[in-house]
Amino acid sequence: MTERPAGPDLTNPRSERVRSVRALAGRSARMRHGLFLVEGPQGVREAVRFAAPLVRDVYLTDAAAARYREIDDAARAAGGRVHLATPEVIDAMSPDAQGVLAVVRIASPDLGAVVAARPRLVAILASVRDPGNAGTVIRAADAAGADAVVLATTSVDVHNPKVVRSTAGSLFHLPVVTGVPLADAVAQVRAGGLMVLAADGAGEHDLDHLLHGDPPLLREPTAWIFGNEAHGLSAEERALADAAVRVPIHGHAESLNLATAAAICLYASARAHR
Repeated sequence: MTERPAGPDLTNPRSERVRSVRALAGRSARMRHGLFLVEGPQGVREAVRFAAPLVRDVYLTDAAAARYREIDDAARAAGGRVHLATPEVIDAMSPDAQGVLAVVRIASPDLGAVVAARPRLVAILASVRDPGNAGTVIRAADAAGADAVVLATTSVDVHNPKVVRSTAGSLFHLPVVTGVPLADAVAQVRAGGLMVLAADGAGEHDLDHLLHGDPPLLREPTAWIFGNEAHGLSAEERALADAAVRVPIHGHAESLNLATAAAICLYASARAHR
């Protein structure tokens, strides 16, 4: 086991290093340096477990290093640079770090490679701009066993700190493709043999019928398109799909929010596939 320093080596919350790390909360700095922030023990734990080659630096307070020894040990074992810092330094880098922060290199999974691996379940986010919803859909897709998530070019930046936190580490568990126009993403997954379904509250097909019908169409490899939180899918976006599907509402709720509807749809596909 690597010997640890006796105390924090970073003590100045106004240092240039602190300023450069804090700047990664902004998109321009992320794009310029090809780096992003992972805040909090859950996200950093998953980063060092599943994406260790991409982790450039890990920052821990003394208390966090003692409490989360598995993060410290895994980061050091992978050859990452681990820095002990005072709570003031960590807070200056990020108020949401909870004593644990990592700087990670941005990866760019290729949709062509994803399709070539013959996926059975893919989530496509069209014009999803709320960071919390985008991150929660990635987490739900991971939990449902999806093979990939695609954020179309009109969706939020997946490396926005709020998105990263909302994924709770799932960002490092499956390919998350960005920078692809929605029409191109749909064309690629359809060419790869996936049925394309649009989740829409006014869809002509009922999710339960697709799951339990004869034949049960959800057994087919499927890509789901999920739309904007407030406005859903536009007519043009719906037209890209093979069918529009509604989640049945049996009570008096007016609608479901995006992340909830996405989780239901993805789990319905996962259940059919299994």
